[in-house]
Amino acid sequence: MKSTAKILTIACASTFSMNVFIFILLSYKLLPIDSFLFTFFRVFTVVLFMLMAFKRKSLTVWILVSMLAGAEFGYDFPLIAKNIQFLSEIFLRLIKTVIAPLIFATLVNGIAGHNDLKLIGRLGWKSILYFEIVSTIALAIGLVAINISKAGEGLVLPVTAISPVFTVKVHTWSEFVMNMFPENIAKAIYDGNILQVVVFSIIFGIAIAKLNEGYRGTMLRFTGGLAETMFKFTNIVMYFAPVAVFAAIAYTIGHMGLEVLSGLLKLLLTLYASLIVFLLFVILPLILFLKIPIKKFMLALSEPASIAFATANSESALPAALECMERFGVPRKIVAFVIPTGYSFNLDGTTLYLSLACVFVAQVAGIHLTLGQQIAMCLVLMLTSKGVAGVSRASLVVLLGTLTSFGLPVTPVFLILGIDVLMDMGRTTVNVIGNCTATVVMAKWEKSFDNEKAEKFSNHI
Repeated sequence: MKSTAKILTIACASTFSMNVFIFILLSYKLLPIDSFLFTFFRVFTVVLFMLMAFKRKSLTVWILVSMLAGAEFGYDFPLIAKNIQFLSEIFLRLIKTVIAPLIFATLVNGIAGHNDLKLIGRLGWKSILYFEIVSTIALAIGLVAINISKAGEGLVLPVTAISPVFTVKVHTWSEFVMNMFPENIAKAIYDGNILQVVVFSIIFGIAIAKLNEGYRGTMLRFTGGLAETMFKFTNIVMYFAPVAVFAAIAYTIGHMGLEVLSGLLKLLLTLYASLIVFLLFVILPLILFLKIPIKKFMLALSEPASIAFATANSESALPAALECMERFGVPRKIVAFVIPTGYSFNLDGTTLYLSLACVFVAQVAGIHLTLGQQIAMCLVLMLTSKGVAGVSRASLVVLLGTLTSFGLPVTPVFLILGIDVLMDMGRTTVNVIGNCTATVVMAKWEKSFDNEKAEKFSNHI
């Protein structure tokens, strides 16, 4: 069985490499190849990948194969692909029903179950300190990257460009703090305001911890049962993830095509290069320093990260991130607090993108920003970027608000709109990876990380 899987893996890698090589030859018209033959070869490669997924029995592998199959389907059948986005929307709706009860149950059970109220205070200041340091580094990397590549210089807006219309509201610090506290928990759940759900759950958990043993035991059994039920609910929904990923990628390719990349390839490469730099020179050294088993950690990240990349939506990966990090050895009480809180305070990919995008807009408009102006813009972005992870492409609204507050033109954002979904896939993935890393950092800081569970981690289904 293992030898068959290994042969399939080698065959998949070989045919995929050949596809890439042929595509390059065709792009530069170096080799005349019949288009039907090339299409057949691509489809054959996808079929090989599907056979490998059957052998591997891994949800992550199925998701990755679905991305490949979706790209092929969207390229070959764009008209059909444009009409199947509802499949990915179904998945997102089901996932969103899980988030609030899952956060509530795991956080309340973690606080009241261990009766350690000091832990919340410690986790609070440690998490915020870590989030702000890492987010600042991400902002700096974005600024350096765009100043080196100068991706916006020389670009000209299309004649038909129209300034995007958004309702832009830049929150003040007091408004942001006030928005942390729910006035109606049902409304917070309906609006998908994760931070308000977290605050309500913390206070609710503290209240249960102060009850007498009889009432406290009853509530703990309820929240414990609810948490386990929602994890099982998530497991059921996740079987639909490959279908949703297939539909999302097919729709993206079918709707956009590949032509949109030509003019903005430099910007796209700048973003992805800076995201990779952040992962290699910030996240990776941190994991190595903490002596975390790197291969198992990457395995634990693979499922939530691949879902985030395919759907370009952080919320879709939240339940998988919660479950995978707990199975990886991070205590539930830490996972349940750090990841949801990080969705508002630890948006590494988004903050990096926003600093890069603001300078890009200035470059397109021919406006020179001094170092002082760029630093001031970063300080504003530290505030305005909070709380956008749960909304797909909401960072565009934050970008427009920041540009307006600095008197920069918003019309160049028209250029970013063309490839925003591709940029969102990368920055959302880094958001999820950053939050998962934060749980490990906090667990190590609290000396409660389970190395044995980490070494035995597996994502097989």
